[in-house]
Amino acid sequence: MIEGKLNMFFHSTSNDHVSVSGLSLTRFKMSVINSPSFHPIQQKTTIDQRQFAGKEIKPQDSNSNYSHFFVDETPEIIKNKISIQQLRNAVSDCKLHDSRDEYILKWLSVFGFDVARAEKMLRQTLEWRRVNDVDDIFETYIPREVLKKYYPFGQIGVDKFGCPIFMHTFGRTDLPGILLSSTKKEFSNFVLFMLESYVRATKVETERTGRQITRSTYIFDYECVTFKDLSRKCVLENLIETCKLIFTHYPDSSRRLFIINAPSYFPMVLTLIKPFLHESDVPKIKIIGNNKNEWLAALLEEIEADQLPVHYGGTMTDPDGDPTCPSKFNMGGKVPESYYLSNNAPVAKDYMETMNVMAGGKKKLKFKIDAADSTMSWEFMTEGGDVGFRIYKKDSKDHDNLIPSSRVDSHLIMEEGHIKCHQPGNYVFEFDNSFSYLRAKKIRYHVVVDPPSF
Repeated sequence: MIEGKLNMFFHSTSNDHVSVSGLSLTRFKMSVINSPSFHPIQQKTTIDQRQFAGKEIKPQDSNSNYSHFFVDETPEIIKNKISIQQLRNAVSDCKLHDSRDEYILKWLSVFGFDVARAEKMLRQTLEWRRVNDVDDIFETYIPREVLKKYYPFGQIGVDKFGCPIFMHTFGRTDLPGILLSSTKKEFSNFVLFMLESYVRATKVETERTGRQITRSTYIFDYECVTFKDLSRKCVLENLIETCKLIFTHYPDSSRRLFIINAPSYFPMVLTLIKPFLHESDVPKIKIIGNNKNEWLAALLEEIEADQLPVHYGGTMTDPDGDPTCPSKFNMGGKVPESYYLSNNAPVAKDYMETMNVMAGGKKKLKFKIDAADSTMSWEFMTEGGDVGFRIYKKDSKDHDNLIPSSRVDSHLIMEEGHIKCHQPGNYVFEFDNSFSYLRAKKIRYHVVVDPPSF
């Protein structure tokens, strides 16, 4: 299905011009947004934070603490104060993870300053963040070794506008191998970890320089990618899902997106992600083919040479002289089969109980919780394939989900977790095999509720 769409929308292309259905992207020199926050700066200049008078902000540090300093309000903030306040008032009942005017402005700008639309999408994002525990991702999630070693991602420096630069060597990513070495939930958390790393980097630069930095620059290197690689179902699905998350929940987060060593069939990729692009995102994309002189000139126009690895035409090396700078990001590569989860299937524990869930069926575990803030903990594994599960409060309106329904690879790795039940009541832990019409699942599980500790 996906491959058919690719061929349907594929058009002729060259290194200088890429055209896809309804979207024309030409490689050209962009005039940067006319804003003081986008003027090129000298990165090695130390800025005295005391020289900035105006609005006080409290950017979060890596421990979610706040440090105080002052920055000037940008012309965009001053110009759109009324709209910003209107949206702020509209979501006053919500807890914002970023309460700065700059964050509010992002939602307004991508929706043409339609406050009602911006409110709707911001509320959806706040709920998405709550359900996926995004605010605490750095405290609750540690990437597996295979992801650290073989997923090519990392910050290499800052561009001439003060924005963090992230490098992705997409063409050297063994995504099928990575997916065989991590569960769906685990990889999903890694994607969230990566997206939140972009945000954290902008806050670090804001605090370091005293200037409002709210966007990043991204370099995606497609060298070595083949049509076979790009047309794999798992690669396409992951690419689409990641793009959807970025453009839906992280609006106006990029200053520039460089696509270098782009293959001639790259328009197919743009066709797939086009539905998620905001109109304001299109001019930020620069697509350049495999002529190194061309893409290097484009990079150096906006990035100082000492902020690029030697491997990419800059002057940066690791302390040991390595031109690829693996201390900042890795180049990817083939994932050894020793990491595959199928080689290390989970083993049931003696204290676990057994349950069989018929093909197309569901099974429920019911718990009556008397004490507020009790903790429900679980461990389970399956035989016969993956299974879905959710946790909800039975006697609440619409059966509020504490854990929304999701399928987990519990046949490959033990599924473990816990959640706090803030209110007394009847809770249900549900195993869901309704998606499987042919295979029953044998589940070994241990679910307990512990009262709050005072």
